[in-house]
Amino acid sequence: MTEYGRGEGSEPWHPEDPLYGDGGWEGQQAHAGQQSPYGGQPQHYPQQQPQYDNGGWGDGRQDAYGQAQQQYPQHDGQYDQQEQYNQQQYNQQQYNQQQYDQHQQQYDQQAYHGQQQSYDQNGNGWATGTQAQVPYPADPSDPYGQQAAAYGAEQQDHYGSPDAYPPPEPPSRRRAEPEPQVDWDPGPDQGEHAFFAGDDDSEDDSDDPKDGRGDRRGRSGKGGKKRKSGCACLVVLLVFGGGTAGVGYFGYQFYQNRFGAAPDYAGDGTSEMVTVQVPKGAGGYAIGRLLKDAGVVKSVDAFVSAQEQNPKGKAIQAGAYLLKKEMSAESAVVMMLDRKSQNNVLVAPGLRNLIVYKRIDEKLDLASGTTKKIAEKKYKSLGLPSWANDNEDIKDPLEGFLYPGTYPAAKGMKPETVLKEMVTQAAETYGKYDLEAKAKALKLDSPLQVITVASLVEAEGKTEDDYRKMAEVVYNRLNLANPETYGLLQFDSTFNYLKNESDIRISESEIKSNKDPYNTYTNKGLPPGPIDNPGDVALKAALDPTDDGWYYFVATDGLKTTEFAKTHAEFLRLKDKFDASTGS
Repeated sequence: MTEYGRGEGSEPWHPEDPLYGDGGWEGQQAHAGQQSPYGGQPQHYPQQQPQYDNGGWGDGRQDAYGQAQQQYPQHDGQYDQQEQYNQQQYNQQQYNQQQYDQHQQQYDQQAYHGQQQSYDQNGNGWATGTQAQVPYPADPSDPYGQQAAAYGAEQQDHYGSPDAYPPPEPPSRRRAEPEPQVDWDPGPDQGEHAFFAGDDDSEDDSDDPKDGRGDRRGRSGKGGKKRKSGCACLVVLLVFGGGTAGVGYFGYQFYQNRFGAAPDYAGDGTSEMVTVQVPKGAGGYAIGRLLKDAGVVKSVDAFVSAQEQNPKGKAIQAGAYLLKKEMSAESAVVMMLDRKSQNNVLVAPGLRNLIVYKRIDEKLDLASGTTKKIAEKKYKSLGLPSWANDNEDIKDPLEGFLYPGTYPAAKGMKPETVLKEMVTQAAETYGKYDLEAKAKALKLDSPLQVITVASLVEAEGKTEDDYRKMAEVVYNRLNLANPETYGLLQFDSTFNYLKNESDIRISESEIKSNKDPYNTYTNKGLPPGPIDNPGDVALKAALDPTDDGWYYFVATDGLKTTEFAKTHAEFLRLKDKFDASTGS
């Protein structure tokens, strides 16, 4: 083996030429006046003998390959090569099994005619002399075979364009790879974010010049790094600051809700007044929410706490209350317990409708008689039961249906609104007793007559103990066969109703001269309708009277004491007692 080759043959080993023998890479002999494409050293080939003359080939080229096949029978066209590019070493890149078929591979524009390759036997390498070229005869299949001149003459170089050499290119045409362009600065290690790069600002102030490609890359866009780092710091600061503030806020809210005192105003409130309507059945929390929505108290919990701490706090009932805005919860409870702050209409048991109408006018700041007129016009739309108003002689269809209780009646409300709430309450209460069945059991004609009896009991009775006895007196006198009154009630309350009075001293002549249907001295049976609005006690007494045989009663003291009698004789004695107590 020689110094540069693997054997004694004519094929030298070129460590700097990995593509030796490839005619497509400008593997021509250096021309006169031109620089060799292989680093300035001309390539030499051993002497070749002509072998093939049929196609115009006569340069002895096949002879060189023939020799190579004899010397390397086991390695047909294979070359081991080693190459060094710009101080980068590639160890033994092998191009195996590159077979050159003499009938398929053509060497275009290579006219190595008469070329001699010499080898320096002194071990100094290949000779640098340039051999004269003899042009090849034209190859019929060569697209460039019709060129006028061979290499060395002024002919067009079809391999002069960069696109003519697929990679890998010959060493003389290889250029430094362009620097990768990125949209962000990856940092020194091509993977580090600018925020974590840790660049020292003092580098910008250095006057020392930096050389080399790495320095140019490092110097590019350094101002952008600073700006990005500042923005990143600001974003992180905002995120962590916002998170800390949010945790603190919700933590404070949680503590206040669980352990802190309920929010509350201080003092007795402002000069601005507001009306709050509390519905029936509302508890502390419901009332507190109404007050908070109206701006009276600051929180529901504060009101509930103040109501529980006040011994009379549970006495707050349904109704309308005139209160101040922004009051402390304690002051609100005290003011609601004061009757002066209550914008309500109180319907007491036994109260007639005319008195109720007058009170509504006063609360709503309406002209006297306004509510009475509306009641006469709109009574059918206020929710009366179907069995109400069953007698054409009834003076007021709503009598007996303005159920006793406390109802909101603040300025700005409509009279029909107040009336409808009262009627609705009456209908609901009466519906609980099955008055139709009760009426039949008590030998009455309709449920309305049950209410009428209850209104008589309410008007004549003085105490709850009297109500059941009073109800029995009514039922006993309604019996036409009774031996005492023969169906006449003879109640002063009915006569006072038609007169719209409350006089217990009525002359006999006045009574007997009045034939009004409500005068029970001259008309047998019940009056056409109720004479007042009975309460629960009177209604229950009318449904469950005593059975002791009572026919008479007299308020012997003229005020609170009522005594009962079963016979007319007993009645006369009670009458004398009454006259003695009143001085008549």
